[in-house]
Amino acid sequence: MSFNSLSDPRRVNKIIRYKAPSSDSNPTLEDPTPDYMNLLGMVFSMCGLMLKLKWCAWIAVYCSFISFANSRSSEDTKQMMSSFMLSISAVVMSYLQNPQPMSPPW
Repeated sequence: MSFNSLSDPRRVNKIIRYKAPSSDSNPTLEDPTPDYMNLLGMVFSMCGLMLKLKWCAWIAVYCSFISFANSRSSEDTKQMMSSFMLSISAVVMSYLQNPQPMSPPW
């Protein structure tokens, strides 16, 4: 055993524990994807509500799911939940007004 520790090339005094850099010191580490997807979800859900476009409402649901999946636990969830509820209400209202299946936009 002692022979193995003598031939060990690692230097114990040079070992430094890794600390993840904080986003306060380096703002480039923040991911803007949840914010962009939240904004896109709100825009598409408003288009789905106002213009009665079902595909806009479904894109809004998709964007709100992406925003929720990419968000951090430390972020405020009120805005994400309101965006998600707005997109769900856009889907519900567009199908309540016209229950036919969705036609493609092209």
